[in-house]
Amino acid sequence: MYILLALIAACALGIAVHYLLPHRTLRGVALVPGIATAASAIVYTALQWMGVGQDSIWLWVASVGGAIVVSAVVGLVVTQQRRRSDASRKAALGI
Repeated sequence: MYILLALIAACALGIAVHYLLPHRTLRGVALVPGIATAASAIVYTALQWMGVGQDSIWLWVASVGGAIVVSAVVGLVVTQQRRRSDASRKAALGI
């Protein structure tokens, strides 16, 4: 049940990351929080399988903190790809 706390925290912080990253109109509103939640679930589960206890601070730091870092990087990459794609389409159309 403690995994729900990590997932809720990662999703809430993912929403904050979405609004802190630039050019948020170029990506979906659910992309960054969804990536953060999925990354948190993967890291939390992997660490639990490796034997890290729920009382360990490293489980929480890795699952929530790692999710925020991963979601921020993915958000920036998606935004850059979208900007390049839009620029090439505008150039092709002569806009």
